[in-house]
Amino acid sequence: MKQKTIGFVSLGLIGGSIAKTIKRIFPDYRLIAYNRSQRVLDQAVSEGIIDVPCDGVDSRFSECDYIFLCAPVSVNVSYLPVIKSFIRPGTILTDVGSTKSDIHEQIRAAGLEDFFIGGHPMTGSEKTGYQNATAYLLENAYYILTPTSSVSRDLVADYESLVGSLGALPMILDCRLHDYATAAVSHLPHLIAASLVNLVKDGDTEDALLKTIAAGGFKDITRIASSSPDMWQQICLTNRDQIQTVLLRYINSLKQISRSLEEKDAQALYTLFDTAGEYRNSISVGPKGSIRKTYEIYCDIIDESGAIATIATILATNGISIKNIGIVHNREFEEGVLHIAFYNETAREQAVEMLKRHRYTVYERM
Repeated sequence: MKQKTIGFVSLGLIGGSIAKTIKRIFPDYRLIAYNRSQRVLDQAVSEGIIDVPCDGVDSRFSECDYIFLCAPVSVNVSYLPVIKSFIRPGTILTDVGSTKSDIHEQIRAAGLEDFFIGGHPMTGSEKTGYQNATAYLLENAYYILTPTSSVSRDLVADYESLVGSLGALPMILDCRLHDYATAAVSHLPHLIAASLVNLVKDGDTEDALLKTIAAGGFKDITRIASSSPDMWQQICLTNRDQIQTVLLRYINSLKQISRSLEEKDAQALYTLFDTAGEYRNSISVGPKGSIRKTYEIYCDIIDESGAIATIATILATNGISIKNIGIVHNREFEEGVLHIAFYNETAREQAVEMLKRHRYTVYERM
């Protein structure tokens, strides 16, 4: 890809990770950025990530091929009037927010539809801020694009190409469909996690018995409750209608479970877990269709020094290249599950065979 100039408004976890990924893969790209915290901006410059630090969103951003809005939605909107005054034809204006309909409405009101392609990298962490940004956060993550009806198809193709080159998996959706889907698979789970934690907190004993014995499943299902309250407040307010739709359906399902318990309906309870388990197990390790697939496994390891190195050595000595490796934190298996990603299906299959030969327990989906 030809050299580009890319601008960032805010360098949090997502904006910082995108900037770091771009700089890792395209070191000659020129990155300019404004961030409210000068300390963060200075750090990004010292790390060689940002080439041109700015003390505001100003005319220097007119040189950009891309402008990434990476602040909360309500803050991003405040920059639209000034961006409109200097944005040039052919520039792609995008954001990284978890909700899309609201920003599309604001873009339409600002008269910027010819430039805007909404973006949502489906990745993240319960940790926030530039200090937690990494150059690999986008790896094999779906990256949803929500172009306006007015933006050029060439610009959409350009953005799709950039996303793919960063190791993410681009998917184009209508902004309303995006918001419904994320309400179901992301926003509602965060509400459930937060409400469950508060339920246990409010019902805990004076000696904190529930907190003391909380482990395994409770920690896994509530891990995301540690996410930024500011961010999730904004998400709930900007995707209120879609969240309400799925939330009411969920409430009805809980009422049905309550009735099954009250009536001691054994078959209904069995069906609840059976259908859920079957559907959960059908969720593929990697995406299907025309989107690039990921090749990964999960492996139980002993909690001792050198355990990961031993596995890496077994694979390396047999000519199996590892793309990524690390401990999975939201585990549904035993403690110490290792996630290993490969470059192709052949390498994955060889790794499964080799590790099983060395008596490791290997899971081929999670």
